[in-house]
Amino acid sequence: MDREEVTEFLGQVPLLQCLPSSSIRRIADAVLVKRYEPGGYVAREGDPVDGLYIILDGQAEVSAPANTEEENRPDYLLNKYDYFGYGTNSSVHQVNVIAVSKLTCFVLPNQYGHLLQPKTIWSAEETPENHSLLEQILHLEPLEVDIFRGFTLPGAPTFRQALAAASKTVDCLKAVHSLHAIFLIAGDKNLPIIYQVHRARDGTSFATRKVEAKQKGLVIFTLIASFQKDELGFEHQAAIMPDVPPPEELLNLEEIRERRLTDPRFPMQYRNSAAKKKFVPWPIEMRFCEDSASQHKPSLNYWFRARGKLSDDPALHRCVVAYASDLLYSGVSLNPHREKGLKTYSLSLDHSIWFHKPVKADDWLLYVIDSPSAHGGRGFVTGRMFNRQGELVMSLTQEALIRRAKTPGQPSQTPRPKI
Repeated sequence: MDREEVTEFLGQVPLLQCLPSSSIRRIADAVLVKRYEPGGYVAREGDPVDGLYIILDGQAEVSAPANTEEENRPDYLLNKYDYFGYGTNSSVHQVNVIAVSKLTCFVLPNQYGHLLQPKTIWSAEETPENHSLLEQILHLEPLEVDIFRGFTLPGAPTFRQALAAASKTVDCLKAVHSLHAIFLIAGDKNLPIIYQVHRARDGTSFATRKVEAKQKGLVIFTLIASFQKDELGFEHQAAIMPDVPPPEELLNLEEIRERRLTDPRFPMQYRNSAAKKKFVPWPIEMRFCEDSASQHKPSLNYWFRARGKLSDDPALHRCVVAYASDLLYSGVSLNPHREKGLKTYSLSLDHSIWFHKPVKADDWLLYVIDSPSAHGGRGFVTGRMFNRQGELVMSLTQEALIRRAKTPGQPSQTPRPKI
């Protein structure tokens, strides 16, 4: 097997899937191949544990210690992707492992054991604190195979981390190419979210995952994501990037706020009031292509990128762009209806993304958003994202609940369940 084949195999071992892709590639370089004939001892009770063994092909039998009562000896078989020699508190084997058939194992020697315990799911080298705030937001705590827990950091916008959970159960050579999320119940940002990943399909080229996000035992939203191994194919692009100013010529949100606070054309009372409001910079830097005069149009164009440097994991960059896609998206459908004193309520109902090409989330991307329709309390928006070379990297759609906010004494029109 060549290095890519070894990497792909290791990426399908559930024990390893929550590791950074860089860890899996380093493990692929470090593993040794060992072969055994039927009846041969792979490990003997009392022998030193020399590393992590992962079965590549064949079967092995695990037998309990010899001093165990015969009727209570729980012999069982190990098959492809199963492992032993990891997670034990002892430095010696507690059981015998014997080859049932011709057996081939990958062995990761003990000196590389640190690769199995990274401090973040995105980088093998550093802690989350050394990277972008977004990398910290998208860090998940693996609780069990296919089960993760996520937290909303103080001051950070709330967002579903379900795509990150799904990505950590697929081999690192497959990248998400589409996702579809349906939001069921409004979540509580003060509570952790449990992400349960269901393995709907694992094929040679494609893999499919369903994720249920839960709080207090209730499913608050579901996500279906499809992943594909990179391949060559037909190519065309009919979409053309709009002619807009480059990001270097535009102001970010912090600069716009600073100008409003110091611009003498604004009343002093307004400036004082704005200065007292708590301002927490988003982990996404945005630069709008149009001025406020266009805020009533059912469209919006802006450049964005993640603040700080992201790790090189391609899955992380796609998760970051998915995070950024929902920050202002549904609000575009409200633009034609904005008027002085209008208070509104909006909530995402569903959200779909198609990834066309690789994406770098810490480089500038142009987000082009249009709202072709609003009706029946729902607003519909479509989006396209281009890189600086004019390549269409993503297409998106979303439908959101958009309503006038109720006034005091008015019966509620917004039940907590959304569907």
